[in-house]
Amino acid sequence: MKKPIILKGLLFFALIGMYPLIHAQAKPLRNAEIITSPVTKPFKVLTNGKQITIQSNQIMRSVIVWTSSGHRIVEQKDLNTTSHSFTVPTKENIVFLLIEFSDGKRYTEKMGVK
Repeated sequence: MKKPIILKGLLFFALIGMYPLIHAQAKPLRNAEIITSPVTKPFKVLTNGKQITIQSNQIMRSVIVWTSSGHRIVEQKDLNTTSHSFTVPTKENIVFLLIEFSDGKRYTEKMGVK
């Protein structure tokens, strides 16, 4: 008769002893310091009404422009130039620009046009 009581007592104390381990929370990981530096884009976008000129210090491979509704309005591939001009053929005031350079890097920009 004493054996089941002793086993129950040991089981009880074992469970109580494990309680802190079961409910322990992992220590939160320390956030690594995130160093953000402003991205220097290798191009400038100049606007004059609907006329847009892109000037770059790297060779541009392609330029794609689309409207906020998703319509592609300009798509120029195989440019291989450092300067490109085009006119936005739409009445929308906001367009998005994607420029891909010869090294494969891509940059996007949101622009307002009049």
